[in-house]
Amino acid sequence: MAKTPEEWLEECSPVKKTGRFKLFLGYAPGVGKTHTMLTEAIRRHNRGEDVVIGVVETHGRKTVGELVASLETVPRKTIEYRGAEFEEMDVDAILARKPCVVLVDELAHTNIEGSKHRKRYEDVLELLGAGIDVLSTLNIQHLESVTPTVQAVTGIQVRETVPDWVLQKVDEVVMIDLTPEALQNRMRRGDVYPQERVGRALQNFFRETNLIALRELALRQVAQQVDQSLEQHRGNEAAAGGAVAIRERIAVCISSNPAAQYLIARGARMAQAMNAELYVVYIDMGQDGSEANQRTLGANLRFAENVGASIVRLQGKGVANVVAEFVNRKHITQAVFGRSATRGWKRFFYLWAIHQFLRDAPAVDVHIVTQERG
Repeated sequence: MAKTPEEWLEECSPVKKTGRFKLFLGYAPGVGKTHTMLTEAIRRHNRGEDVVIGVVETHGRKTVGELVASLETVPRKTIEYRGAEFEEMDVDAILARKPCVVLVDELAHTNIEGSKHRKRYEDVLELLGAGIDVLSTLNIQHLESVTPTVQAVTGIQVRETVPDWVLQKVDEVVMIDLTPEALQNRMRRGDVYPQERVGRALQNFFRETNLIALRELALRQVAQQVDQSLEQHRGNEAAAGGAVAIRERIAVCISSNPAAQYLIARGARMAQAMNAELYVVYIDMGQDGSEANQRTLGANLRFAENVGASIVRLQGKGVANVVAEFVNRKHITQAVFGRSATRGWKRFFYLWAIHQFLRDAPAVDVHIVTQERG
């Protein structure tokens, strides 16, 4: 039986292997990420694209609710947990529906126990793998490598995070920007939170100094994404045999001290800014045999993996000579060490170890970062 022209066209058309991932990035709740995502989705729908909502949180905002009503929503899945019912995005229902584009709000969300995946970004990765385009939202404070800085600036611990490597899967990042003054005005009008929560919010997380710092972090992240994209295009277009710059390699030396996560985060931000390779190095000298130390060490190494670092575990009797040998072997260009508030003989041994490293290592930039006590 002869094939129809449509069947021939479908057969000859290239198969879409993975979906495109577009992220709307903001620096705080209320800047307009979800609203912008929805308006783009409605434009696409009006152009004839098959667009559905996987999950969008209105948080009681009337304008967002009106936009949501303009699009088809895939019903959420009800999950019972500890005697209560919760609703989560239904990944399998979306896969069965097979839309062209799906909206997935709040990328850093942790799913309730019993869901298909633990984190919402894992849901997104499955949808992308099925060839579905995803539009999503994220605030900068939920990026893994940024959370220690955010806690230091705002005094607020961010519990829901997205590993930095997830952003490497993003095809396009759109910064949703708003001046801190304009955001505070939105707060006072009750456009972000109910009026009874506004006063407390403005005195805490939404203080102007906090918003300025968070905005700067978000702008830096977008600038780094643009720089990396530009470098990739330049590399693709470079003539064969052309001069290639030597890539920076950063090594962060850590212990089991919980404060090491601050060091790792600093190293990750440096690596992102320079498009450098990042190594996190732990020297096992037999000093971390206790269960508590093993637990905090494991947490430090998991954090390092989440920010995209290569983990290196070495053994030796002294930190200085082992790290110096590693730096020489891996052609490390920058080394990061922590400095706790030590006194007396501990301070002497710390300074002696740094001096020994500088004596034994090849030419390398050394960063000494002050840590809080773990």
